[in-house]
Amino acid sequence: MDPKKLSEVIESKEFKQLVARRWSVSITLTLIMFVVYFGFLALVAFNKEFLATKIASGITLAIPVGVGILLFSWLITGWYVRWANHKYDKEVELLRKKLQ
Repeated sequence: MDPKKLSEVIESKEFKQLVARRWSVSITLTLIMFVVYFGFLALVAFNKEFLATKIASGITLAIPVGVGILLFSWLITGWYVRWANHKYDKEVELLRKKLQ
């Protein structure tokens, strides 16, 4: 790999935008997950009665809320993978071709 060409790519506007976009998406999804998860913990800490509401025999509201958090985390992970496969990876491949 030519060090001069590598340096050009790393210093390029496209590369910097790509890195910034990846960080932006990653930080945004991380913050969303923190809000959801710590929101649930805050609900447990400060409003146990709400989560203790029975919705069926032997099932409280806490169960579907907890399952919802798991499903939500899978969904945003799936969204990230889709984004990475369709957008990010294509842009990485274009930059890789510049190196060759």
